[in-house]
Amino acid sequence: QVQLVESGGGLVQAGGSLRLSCAASGSITRFNTMAWYRQAPGKQRDFVAAITSPGSTNYADSVKGRFTISRDNAKNTVFLQMNSLKPEDTAVYYCRLIAGAYFSSWGQGTQVTVSS
Repeated sequence: QVQLVESGGGLVQAGGSLRLSCAASGSITRFNTMAWYRQAPGKQRDFVAAITSPGSTNYADSVKGRFTISRDNAKNTVFLQMNSLKPEDTAVYYCRLIAGAYFSSWGQGTQVTVSS
């Protein structure tokens, strides 16, 4: 079983920055992908960014150039540095760990609110 705990959310003005963290614990395979998703009120949960164990990254078009995903494999932790935040970035941000074709685990989410 894998547990994911997000932190770092909060309230920030437009143009500001936040850094989210997600720590994974439990039975974690060596090779995995860690990702961030977000869900705004009344909307579906959308992909934000992902990073594999070796460090390959992928971003949603809406956050390219503003958000940076990174990870510390020794600590099983993934980070999301969010710069130039916009009100439309307001959402609950969820961490996800994917291992192989059949295993996925989600965190409880952390609220990010960007005021205009």
